[in-house]
Amino acid sequence: MFKRLIPAEGKRPASSAGRRGKALRQGLGAILLFGSALLGMIGQAVASSDAQVERGRYLARLGDCVACHTTDKGTEMAGGRALETPFGKLYSTNITPDRDTGIGNYSFEQFDRAMRKGIAADGHKLYPAMPYPSYAKMTGEDMQALYAYLMRGLSPVKQANKPDEMHWPFSMRWALAIWNWLFLDETPFQPNASKDETWNRGAYLVQGLGHCGACHTPRGLFFQEKAMSDAGAKGNYFLAGETVESWRALSLRNLWTVEDTVLFLKSGRNRFATASGNMTEVITHSTQHFKESDLTAVATYLKSLPPGPYDKPMPAGAAKPMVAAHVPDTLFTTRGGLGYIQFCGDCHRADGGGVDKIFPTLAGNPTVMSKDASTLIHIMLTGGQTAPTATHPRVFAMPAFARLSDDELAEILSFVRASWGDGAPVVEKSLVTRMRAELDPKTTDSSKFETPRLADMLKAANADQLVRGMRLNLETKDLLPGHVGDQLNCTSCHLNAGTVADGSPYVGVSAFFPSYAPRAGRMIVLEDRINGCFKRSMNGKPLPKDSPEMKAMVAYFDWMKGETKPEDKVPGRGVGKIDRSLKPDSENGKKVYAEQCAICHGENGEGLRNAAGKMVYPPLWGDESFNIGAGMARTYTAAAFVKRNMPIGFHGKFPLGQGGLSDQEAVDVAEYFSHQPRPDFPEKVNDWPKDPKPADARY
Repeated sequence: MFKRLIPAEGKRPASSAGRRGKALRQGLGAILLFGSALLGMIGQAVASSDAQVERGRYLARLGDCVACHTTDKGTEMAGGRALETPFGKLYSTNITPDRDTGIGNYSFEQFDRAMRKGIAADGHKLYPAMPYPSYAKMTGEDMQALYAYLMRGLSPVKQANKPDEMHWPFSMRWALAIWNWLFLDETPFQPNASKDETWNRGAYLVQGLGHCGACHTPRGLFFQEKAMSDAGAKGNYFLAGETVESWRALSLRNLWTVEDTVLFLKSGRNRFATASGNMTEVITHSTQHFKESDLTAVATYLKSLPPGPYDKPMPAGAAKPMVAAHVPDTLFTTRGGLGYIQFCGDCHRADGGGVDKIFPTLAGNPTVMSKDASTLIHIMLTGGQTAPTATHPRVFAMPAFARLSDDELAEILSFVRASWGDGAPVVEKSLVTRMRAELDPKTTDSSKFETPRLADMLKAANADQLVRGMRLNLETKDLLPGHVGDQLNCTSCHLNAGTVADGSPYVGVSAFFPSYAPRAGRMIVLEDRINGCFKRSMNGKPLPKDSPEMKAMVAYFDWMKGETKPEDKVPGRGVGKIDRSLKPDSENGKKVYAEQCAICHGENGEGLRNAAGKMVYPPLWGDESFNIGAGMARTYTAAAFVKRNMPIGFHGKFPLGQGGLSDQEAVDVAEYFSHQPRPDFPEKVNDWPKDPKPADARY
């Protein structure tokens, strides 16, 4: 047919055929043009649909949906997470598009109703643990995008919802209709015409999708948020602080500068604090993914809020005063101070200043200054860890200190608040006891090592001498500069002033002297052993045996001896053993060092200093480190120490989160750093005069 309509080359078609051919060609052209336009429109629609789904994905991040609707190690958005409330336990629901167990059968209208009014597709009412009073402020456009993402951006997961475990009468859902009538405001967010676009964007995110008030706003008699925004007669209660699941959600009103708040929401830490408790999940799953403009908007809005009813009043526009890091006068004279320096000082430092980008400061920390000590007690009893973020992917852990008594915890926390809490009240033992009962923290360490309590030195007749001896271990470089030639202190190897199992503890040590020393080839006394450390590990000079400093150190060791007898075996003594058949791989050790050690000891082993130039963690090689005569310069000795004691803050092991590398990793990294350049030891020619020299000796 088409052949007959196409003329032979050089010939004109007949007029009627020509007209039909022309018409057909025009028709085909129109069809092609229409098809092209249609395909373009379909492409635009697909692109628009994809863009809407991606926008919805971002909105789900803003709303932190994954935090509640995903269990630990569970499938994303499939529900099942237990939510503890004062009225019983709720379980989050499956919000994937599965038609049987999820929300796959929800129309947009049903989804919108659930999000704004707390009414599910089948008509049952949701508990306000689902923050629909906040989500009600969302714009229609955002609601459409969120719906598009949940329906088309997620894979359906068939996982049945768990029944709630609410106590009677709260299990009766009909009462929720009354609750909604009293407290639910379905009005979408209304911009404040007197404020700029950034402020309004921040207010929209905080009041709506971010649902910050769900945790940070005080609750009323019927568990309602006292205010849903900063407007109105009760607006000063909005974000004014509340205690949730035994954590204190702080007042967010004018808490920090815009820059500090942005940094905290992005990285989980700033110069004042490190996120803890539920906030670590919020940052991990939600706020670290905010656009920079949205972070700035949120921070701008929070900064604009005046102090709430529980905050200290300040002049309008004034910045909150900073509490400076400083060494308290009572650090070594009180039980709380000695408990702090033993169990907290290695990470948070004697001045409460913490370690930049690693361990949080306590000076000026809002959790320390809060009138409500719930978070402080909670984290001491159960431990915690930093939020993993793109900015700070390395997670640092704080162990649980539940094995300390209620008295000890109250003493330490009261000391912390008295020192850096800007007038925060003491922590009563009764509060610690109550929270211990609520949280029921478990301790899993089966070690028989008895950790001495430095605070108990104050009960001794020679308390001043004992404290002096302990301080000479902690502050060796500062207190004995003429005898220390590097940047180490005794506690660099004898952790927490010699009170940590497998961390070269002093417990029982003096009971085993005099003893034979193969390296010296003779019997030595305790003073000889101490001076050996000064000459080798400290790369310095020995102390006179009859000096007050030596007597104080020996007195401290004798106090640590307790009831130990020479024939006794002390659990946790020394640094343990390492498999000497393992062959060290220095190249792998270099990688392990970079990944696990450099953050504290420097990329080139130079150690870590604070802003004032004071050494925080010691150098592992170079002119300011231990010399080749030190035990730590030997591969397998160093490996045994590393295996059980490094890195710190690695997990929840009491008391420093220490250890965690495999035996091979420990041997590899020990080989790497022990064989780096370091000072010589001139007296090395006198070592091992009678006994075989260890195979890993450096000379």
